[in-house]
Amino acid sequence: MTQADQIIEAFDARARRRDDRRAFFKNAMGVAAVTAAGAAAMSMASEAEAQSTGPSEIDVLNFALNLEYLEAQFYSYAATGQGLPNNLLTGGVGTQGAVVTGTGAGSARQVQFSDPAIAAYAREIAADEVAHVTFLRTAIGSAASTAAMPQINISGSAGGAFAAAAAAASPAITGFDPYADDNSFLLAAFVFEDVGVTAYKGAAGALFNNKLYLEAAAGILAVEAYHAALVRTALYARGLNTPSLRTTADTISNLRDSVDGSSDLDQGISPTTNATGIVANIAPLDPSGLAFSRTPAQVLNVVYLNPKSVTAGGFFPNGINNGNTALRASAAN
Repeated sequence: MTQADQIIEAFDARARRRDDRRAFFKNAMGVAAVTAAGAAAMSMASEAEAQSTGPSEIDVLNFALNLEYLEAQFYSYAATGQGLPNNLLTGGVGTQGAVVTGTGAGSARQVQFSDPAIAAYAREIAADEVAHVTFLRTAIGSAASTAAMPQINISGSAGGAFAAAAAAASPAITGFDPYADDNSFLLAAFVFEDVGVTAYKGAAGALFNNKLYLEAAAGILAVEAYHAALVRTALYARGLNTPSLRTTADTISNLRDSVDGSSDLDQGISPTTNATGIVANIAPLDPSGLAFSRTPAQVLNVVYLNPKSVTAGGFFPNGINNGNTALRASAAN
């Protein structure tokens, strides 16, 4: 079935889903409002399904949960100086790991923002990402089926994942500390946000037969897209006075493109021109005006910082936790 056929089917099924949506999202104005009945409805996949050779819906949700652990930890440290509570880190799938925060001046810590607007953005995104972790854990339902948080490296110290990403993006970028100031925080956020959008879009096909899971994933995708646009807009605007912000963001985009395959899909934020004049690039779209997708393996290429087929590295030193081995390895590019 083509993507167009799936979209048509989705609209045809809209009336049938209305009652399900009302029941599921009743009083759901955020993760905190998800009811026990809603959580039970989200936990339809069986234990046997989760252990099947092909990725199950639970496998896909756990894949997303690993990414949300990473984002939530980074933003929580940057916004508040604290990580997630332990009750949001446990699970029966994989080994629970620690957060590698680094040592010394570059360790993960609260950013001393100079711009109140950027500080407010950071606090909002941090709260959203923690809510996503909570929501996905609730959606998966069974503690035995939930991926524990793996070891995550969000160190800003030399030798940390951010320093490795900066060095891979450009040898000229040295000593990158994402917690140093407003601009450094935005560049670090740019590493993650576009990847989140493409990951959730890529997961849509795997969740299409379960309308409740699909709607939940679509809701998270929309939030990640809001975050990505906010980060891209802030970098673009600040780039008016500090052009290096735009070129550095373009370099990060090129890094993602260099590890996730031969196709040139990722886009930076530097402006272009057309018949109407200068055009911003806040929304990175294909010629049809659509966001592009990444496969799970391509997403892992980015977060492992490696174009090869590996099962660990970068922001996940020991790899991600997932019951399906096919969702733990990056692609051979």
